[in-house]
Amino acid sequence: MTPSITLPRSDGTFYTRRLNAPAVLPTSAHPATSRVAYAAAHVVADPLRACAGDSEARIDWDATLAVRRRLWGLGLGVAEAMDTAQRGMGLSWGAVQRLVRESLSEASTVGADVVVGVSTDQLPAGERPDVATVLQAYREQIGYVESHGGRAVVMASRHLAAAAAGPDDYQKVYSTLLAEAARPVVLHWLGEAFDPALRGYWGSTDFEKAADVVLGIINDHPDKVAGIKMSLLDADKEVEVRRRLPSGVRLFTGDDYNYVDLIAGDGVHHSDALLGAFALIAPYASAALAALDADDVPGFRGILSPTLGLSRLVFEAPTYYYKVGVVWLAYLTGAQNHFRMIGGLESGRSVLHLVEVFEHADDLGLFPDPDLAAARMAAVLQLNGVG
Repeated sequence: MTPSITLPRSDGTFYTRRLNAPAVLPTSAHPATSRVAYAAAHVVADPLRACAGDSEARIDWDATLAVRRRLWGLGLGVAEAMDTAQRGMGLSWGAVQRLVRESLSEASTVGADVVVGVSTDQLPAGERPDVATVLQAYREQIGYVESHGGRAVVMASRHLAAAAAGPDDYQKVYSTLLAEAARPVVLHWLGEAFDPALRGYWGSTDFEKAADVVLGIINDHPDKVAGIKMSLLDADKEVEVRRRLPSGVRLFTGDDYNYVDLIAGDGVHHSDALLGAFALIAPYASAALAALDADDVPGFRGILSPTLGLSRLVFEAPTYYYKVGVVWLAYLTGAQNHFRMIGGLESGRSVLHLVEVFEHADDLGLFPDPDLAAARMAAVLQLNGVG
């Protein structure tokens, strides 16, 4: 029999919930053949040293690599050093460098697929550099990743958003980077819901104008662009860009609200995946993609559609705190042994939010060990004086 637990409601009352048995899913250890799929992986903090007042990223490296091995074991690629790993929210450039080295080395031993986020975050936060300085920062990071055998995801840069006077500056920076890149890269369009500092990226707050800029860059360098990751949380905008991409350039959905329809496609075009949500629901993603490989679209939808409620909850506004939900579920599922984050970011969500995430995850049967999940939920409630 599964355990029960007493949980708080938002009105201050309590109820007793009996947990569900773990879901039985036909996961696959083999990468999907019908889609390219990456889960954006988080970093595991050193629970003895991580705190909000520390400028260094205190990381448990063994546990961090174990998270990646779990994803690879489910047939998923890993998107390394992305937003989910707290880029711009606690992960320093020095820590990024070690993370890149460790992850790429580990991947090479098992033949796993990794792409690596590059940004300009070695520059001081809040600084408004000139465009040439931003370009050089990008060059440094791409060079570092490529020198270690990695493939770059050119992340949207807060510094470029601050420095650029208009679309021409984005054209100049990205065209130079693409011309110099040794390997095709993935571009990254991250919406302001994920990072308010990126408002007006590509030189305009008007979607159509911004899309024209980035599509112009891609069309000028189609051999250097493996794809573009879109994280605007707007399926219609993603579909429009996807339709206009040149042949051979992939659209990697980063839409954690609408990924089921976007990955399934419309019969003509489909999106591949580079998702923080896949770190939350990795077994479901593995099983759903295996169904899609077998041309079982109803099976794909039947497995993956029920996960949307959990993903939308974790990514609710303010969306940039979704990383808390990723770590919270890693703790509840036994993927790590504590609920601490670098920079003290675990404080970014309320206890009621954590309870709701727990409930949604249990509805799915996401907990491989319900007794462990219940005990950890109860311990966090007790620590916070609830009950």
